[in-house]
Amino acid sequence: MIHERFLKDHSLNNCEYNYTYQAYLNVYLRFYPMKNFTDNFSKQADIYAKYRPHYPKELFEYLASLTEQHELAWDCGTGNGQAAVGLTSFFKKVIATDPSEQQIHHAGQHASIEYRVERAEAFEQEPNTVDLVTVANALHWFERDAFYEVVQRVLKPNGIFAAWAYEVPFVSPDIDRVTRYFHDVVVDEFWAEPNRLVENQYRDLIFPYSLIDTPAFYSMREFDLAGFIAYFNTWSATQKFIAAKEYNPTDQLAKDLLSVWGNPLDKRRVVWKLILRVGKKTNL
Repeated sequence: MIHERFLKDHSLNNCEYNYTYQAYLNVYLRFYPMKNFTDNFSKQADIYAKYRPHYPKELFEYLASLTEQHELAWDCGTGNGQAAVGLTSFFKKVIATDPSEQQIHHAGQHASIEYRVERAEAFEQEPNTVDLVTVANALHWFERDAFYEVVQRVLKPNGIFAAWAYEVPFVSPDIDRVTRYFHDVVVDEFWAEPNRLVENQYRDLIFPYSLIDTPAFYSMREFDLAGFIAYFNTWSATQKFIAAKEYNPTDQLAKDLLSVWGNPLDKRRVVWKLILRVGKKTNL
């Protein structure tokens, strides 16, 4: 529901024009772009750009194979632009939006990408103009009812909507036991409710279109121990732990991992399985 204070402040409740609910909502979100935006990542935007997983080319190739045209893709909640950059190989133009100015500041640059500091729920774009909408590891943070209305408006007929996420990476059984304990016990109280949707593999997340069966995709990187620890410092729960308890839990994590990692300078393959949901635009 649109905030009553906004309606009073801007006298929209007495407006002679017959605005629709969506029009009111778009104006509200433009005037108050950060009002309900919980910023979990700006503080660590620099390490987020360096240590978060990148997405495989095969994922973008697959998504592009589902669209009838390849004129425009919109990557929302783009963060540092990991997905936006990947889309440039398959679409003439990519619009990438994120409400965090710091995230956009650290985003990967490309001539085909137009970055905007903008909430996904208030995306300004002509109707029926977008071939593909993507959300990489961010849909659980959105105000999804409002966002789905925007997706329905901007997608072309038969356009594709794809959202994915990832949880705790795996390396080896010994290492995985340590990192799972860190996730499930050490920082557990600091995971926000949207994070629980990821833990449940997006099974409880309502998707606006019928799901398309998809192949499995994985993201892979190689880290030495320091790089692996840096990745855990990108977690919102880790940053909330630090703020609450005034020490960094990854210091102990590093000690616990050292005994199972081997030489800390050795690089190991780190794998994230993607939780992928894809659908085609239909009448809602």
